[in-house]
Amino acid sequence: MLHASLTALLYRRDPVGLAALGAPKDEYEPEVGTIIPRLQDATSPDDVRRILHEEFLRWFDAEETTGPEAACDAVAHEIWDKFLK
Repeated sequence: MLHASLTALLYRRDPVGLAALGAPKDEYEPEVGTIIPRLQDATSPDDVRRILHEEFLRWFDAEETTGPEAACDAVAHEIWDKFLK
């Protein structure tokens, strides 16, 4: 349930721009698989933002693709409010 919900949220928010490029709705699934285990250590939206950014950097291997950490702020707050608070 969490995996599907988080995949849908990331696709809707599209922090890396995959949906905007026409990627399929499950495009964020691999990243979600590595994000979820790390969320158990998050104690704030700032932690979630850092985790997202680190995972996107790891998966996409370029700051140009992932953008600055601040670009993950809104989605980090939404994840915190919906799933972790």
